[in-house]
Amino acid sequence: MTASLHPALTMLALDDNKVTPGVLGFIVFAVLGIGTWWILKAMNRSLGRVNFVEEPEDPAAK
Repeated sequence: MTASLHPALTMLALDDNKVTPGVLGFIVFAVLGIGTWWILKAMNRSLGRVNFVEEPEDPAAK
């Protein structure tokens, strides 16, 4: 038994060489970029508040 394609389905066939991400792909990529920038900015701000100065150990505490 051979399956014949409906004429509407043959019109929907896409050429693999002409498929592009389009506007939706750009929007998703832009949102990912903005989200990454926002997370890095928030992390930098949070790490800026941390005091990394180490106090010497008290030898009498041992």
